[in-house]
Parts: sequence; C-alpha cells; structure tokens
Amino acid sequence: MKVFDDKHIKNVAFVGTHRAGKTTLSETMLFEAGLINRRGTVEQQNTISDYHEFEHQRGASVFATPLHTEWRNYKINIIDTPGLDDFIGEIMSSIRVADTIVTVINAKHGVDIGTEIIWNYVDKYHKPTLFVINKIDSEKANFELSLNSLKELVGNNAVLMQYPIKIDRAQCIIDVLKMKCYKFGPEGGKPEKLAIPEDQKVYADQLHNELVEKAAENDEDLMERYFDKGTLNENELREGIKLGMLNHDIFPIFCVSALKDMGTGRLMGFIDNVAPAAADLNPEQTIEGKLIKPELNADTSLFVFKNIHQPNLGQITFFKVMSGEVKINDKLFNTRTGELEAINQLYIMDGKQKHSVQKLTVGDIGATTKLKFTETNDTLATKVEAGTIKPINFPQPRLVKAVFAESTTEEEKLSDALRRMHSQDLTIDLSYNDETHQTLIGTQGELHLATIVWILENIYDVKARFEAPKISYRETIQRSATANYRHKKQSGGSGQFGQVHLKIEPYYEGMPEPEGFSLRGKEVVDLPWGGKLVFYNCIVGGVIDQRYLPSVMKGILDVMESGPLTDSYIRDIRVMVYDGKMHAVDSNDISFKIAGAYAFKAAFLNANPKLLEPIEKMKLTVPGEMVGNVMTELQSRRAIIQGIENEANYQILKCTMPASELTDFSSQLRSLTQGRATYSSSFDGYNTVPSHIQKQLVKEQELVTT
Repeated sequence: MKVFDDKHIKNVAFVGTHRAGKTTLSETMLFEAGLINRRGTVEQQNTISDYHEFEHQRGASVFATPLHTEWRNYKINIIDTPGLDDFIGEIMSSIRVADTIVTVINAKHGVDIGTEIIWNYVDKYHKPTLFVINKIDSEKANFELSLNSLKELVGNNAVLMQYPIKIDRAQCIIDVLKMKCYKFGPEGGKPEKLAIPEDQKVYADQLHNELVEKAAENDEDLMERYFDKGTLNENELREGIKLGMLNHDIFPIFCVSALKDMGTGRLMGFIDNVAPAAADLNPEQTIEGKLIKPELNADTSLFVFKNIHQPNLGQITFFKVMSGEVKINDKLFNTRTGELEAINQLYIMDGKQKHSVQKLTVGDIGATTKLKFTETNDTLATKVEAGTIKPINFPQPRLVKAVFAESTTEEEKLSDALRRMHSQDLTIDLSYNDETHQTLIGTQGELHLATIVWILENIYDVKARFEAPKISYRETIQRSATANYRHKKQSGGSGQFGQVHLKIEPYYEGMPEPEGFSLRGKEVVDLPWGGKLVFYNCIVGGVIDQRYLPSVMKGILDVMESGPLTDSYIRDIRVMVYDGKMHAVDSNDISFKIAGAYAFKAAFLNANPKLLEPIEKMKLTVPGEMVGNVMTELQSRRAIIQGIENEANYQILKCTMPASELTDFSSQLRSLTQGRATYSSSFDGYNTVPSHIQKQLVKEQELVTT
C-alpha cells in the first residue's frame, strides 16, 4: 500500500447528531475514490463503517470506526463517530487525533441538541472545523433553517462555501469559492459544471466577497493584497481559509447529498487542498512539559487513542504517529510503564478490514496488534524519556450501577470481561466498594449500559445483573451516654471474666478534654473510613489492669466497623473507660474485648444515634431557558443551591446533593433538558440524614438481618 508524506495526509473526524448521515457520507467518499465498487447502506447493514452486530441491531453507529480513502494523491483518514453522547468517549478520542472536524448536519432539522452537545466538545479542543449540511435533496430539506441554526451555534464565523438551488428540478450546488455551479443528475455522481445562473450572480458575488474578506482577516500579507487588488485569487483564498480554520475563526459550510453522491468529490477536494494537516497544528505537549513537533526527521512518538477487542484478532491498538515514522519490527517504549513493545504488524483499518503496511509516517493513523502493556492514552516512543503525551480527559460517569454475575461460578469471568472492556473504553469506570462489598460500574447513560450488557453476553458469554448501588452511610451520636457490661463465662477450669464501665460523647476537632475523670492516657485513632475515635484511660485504683485496655479498644473498634443502625461505619466518638472489674484467674484479653464491645454498643444506642449520608458537590451546565425546571428537580432531591453563574447561553449551577439522590438523576436531567445539560460531581462530606429517612433505612436493615 502506498505511503504518504505528512503534507498529503489529512485526518478528519465525522461528528454530528444521530441520523445526520455520517456513515453514509464516509461510505460515499470511499466509493467516490474507487476504493469500493458498491456503496452499502445503514438499512442493509453492509457499510464498511458500521460492521458490529450490535450496530446492525440498533441501526446506528455505536463505535468510532477508522477508515481511509485516497483522492488526487492525498490520503484522507476518516473516523466515523457515533451520534449519541452516551458514546462520548468514542467521539472525544476521535476529535483528539483528527486534524479537522467535519460536523455533519441534517438539512431536514438543522442544528439540534445532539449537534450542540458535540460542538461544545469540538470547541473545547479548538480544532479546525468545517460543517456539512447533508440531505439537501430531501423533500423536507430546509437549508435556510439549517444555516441560521448553525450561525446561532457558532456565530458569524460560519461562512458559506456553497448553497443549493434547483434548476429545472435538477439538484445544483453553487460554489462561491470556485464560483461555479454544479448540476447533478437524478442519481448524483459526477456533476455538470456550469456558469452561475444570472439570477444567482448577485447573491453568489456577495457571498464570495464575504469569503474573501473573512480569508484576508487572518494574515497581514493577505490583507495588504486584498487592499491592493480588492480581491484574492483562489490560492490566496485557500491560504486564508486554512489560517482561519487553524485560528478557529472560520468554519466553512458545504452542502451535500451523501446518499445520492452529490457534492462529495468537491468536499474531498477541499479537505485535500485546504483543510489543515497534522503538520499545520501546534506541537503536542507532554505531561512533563516537553513539546513533540509533527516532524518526520524526529524520534518516533505514537499516541494510542483507542483499543478494541475482536474475537478473532484479540486486541487492536489504534494510534496516531505524532512524530517520526514507525516501521514493522520497531521496538518502542511505553513511556508510562517503561516497558518495551514490539511492533510486529502495522495496519491501515477500514472497519473490520485490515491492510498490511510496512511503515507509517508522521501524521498518519494506523493500528497494530498483540501489544502487551499498552492502553488507551499511552505514548509509544523511541526513548522512554521522550515523555507521555497529554491524555484525553474523559468525562466522569453519569450512571452508576452495582454489577453481579448471574451465577456465582462466573464472578471471575465477569471481572475479567469488565476489566478488558474498561481498558478499551475509559468512559467505563470500575471500582469496588469495600463497605458495601459491591463492584460498581459507571457508564455514560442507559444506552451505554445496554451496549455493555450486549458485549458481555455476546462477546464474553457472561450474564450479569445491574442494581442501584448501596449508599455508604456513617453512624454517630448526638449526646453522651454511659453503659457497663459484665462478660462472664464458666466452662470448667479457667473461664472468662471482664467488666467495663464507659462513657461516650460526640467528638469534634478542638473540643476540650473531658471533665470529672482522672485522665491516665489518651489514644487518637484516625479511622480508615473517616473521622476519629478518641480513647481515654480513666481507670483509677487498678480495677482493670493496663494490659487489658487495648482489648477494650479493639472490641469498640469492632463495633465501629459495623454499626447497630444500618451496619455502617461509626465515626467521631470519644470514649472514657473509667471503671470495671477483673478476676485474677478468669480475666483475659478476649473477655475485655467482648465486654468493651457490648458496653460500647449499649451506650451508642442510648446516645441518640444518627445516620450521616455522603454529600456530592455538583456543578451543572444548563441552558438558560431550562434552569427553572432543573432547579425544581434539584430541590425535590434535597439539593442545596450554592450559586448561579452565567456562561454564554448557559447557566452554571453549583449545589450539593445527597449521593442517594443521584441514582437516576442523569436520566431525569437528560429528559428535562433534552440532553443539553451536563454535570460533574465529587464527594464533599457527610450530613445528617433526615429523621423520616433514617427510620426507613433502619427498618430496611432490620428486615435484612431478620
């Protein structure tokens, strides 16, 4: 297969909402270039891009799929991405390695919520972007609506390169860069090139002049030429447009019918001749502060942006060559682990089809197999000290479930499958909660979870069930209490005897030492689950030997690991052991451990115990017109609003909310805002559970234990 240099490689990611036509457009580009003889369709389940069985079942892209095509001595690497933000990890990794983002818009609907959500990520990465208004030949197409909604989204930097018209019922496209009219037959394909019709000349000239002015703004030299000549030639226009795209100041707009192959060749020509290449972008930064320049005469650096597992091939690792070149049998260091990896195979991937190549140069996208130590976000480099390229920061989970194997015999199989899936999709979060003894899986939403279920059952042959996770409550007390307990056991010979008198109080930082006791010793225990136990030795007259006091504290700590209200951890208590009895023969460590435990439990239940619940600190980004509904929902979930800030067309809500109220919050927020609102959360601390909820939780625990 032909090897292209960095100037002739263009990497584009097709992004856009569900049903915009991204997969059809990529299929048409491969057909237009002659790489396939027949175009597949999503409906017939035979496209190069959507080849997974699950995608066939859903009739939509679920995974980002790398493809490539060749057009007039340029190689265009295409990554066809899903259109639903449940799969935002696939979209983000594709944006990260693309040189230009091609945002596809359905002419029947214009910019919708899905487009807006994805645009926010594209804008964050500041990547060169062009827009393609697709399905212009549809009876329900509304180009004016699409254009206006696009300008509302990105502002006046959205610049028309083309617009559609009908001539004698034939679909035509007016190109204001080339100032030509392309007329298509009923089945599309190669157009007839015509002069711009007389009734369109004024409008086309106006758009051309706007394009010239916009292109000239991006370079002083171009601006001077524009002032001198009053215009720019086509090559100068291309130069100015490229600079504008790199500066995020120009977003060219094209129009196509991907299904009928109308305008596709012209779009590919623009990508070849104008859209930025990897060599035009800023150098990559490493987490160590180094710069990796996209140069051929440099040490090799590869950035791994995606891993997938195929049953017949094992793990396939996708990467972009950030500098230098990579050849078969190269040995490269994983800069994160220091391990050496052998590149035994190199591929260009078109869906599930792999094409072997001998080498890939800077700017190209490729794949390899059988790497042992490499995961998504890793850097492979000639030298281990080359540095690790800054990783993709994937969003935190929006839906968390506890996951269990349907059969206890498949627990290890499920665990292995989940670990492998996480290594391929970093928007899947896996953790184990030692308190609740549950494996937790975090996903981006219900559809993401449904995909995981399908993969588990169909790829890994393991069935799992998913439940709402248990909440890690804490128990503590609100007043002081005293108790004593005598443990006595005779079983022939030496028995067991120990008696403990103690007082407990709520503990807080900086509180004064207890009064009314003779303080003989103090031990502060920082509890692993948060909070403290402060243990005082207040024994007078040797009624309990000093050597038994550690056993008393051990008994107390055992109870604190499993509180009497809900079997949760106990925290923030101080204990004064002030009296007791022992026996010269029968007393021992186990006796005082048991006595200490029972005395503490009795005092705890008499000290007005309360439950504490974990609280999440939250930041929500909500469209301005939807804030009222969201705030009502937050208040119904016991959230406390802490502040509201404006940011463009959004409002930023800051609040705290009990973790127990987050169980289905993501789905409800999506429903309330049509998917336009996002949020992040982090643990903030513990607050008292309302009394009516505490009663319910204690009752539920009693039912479990009985």
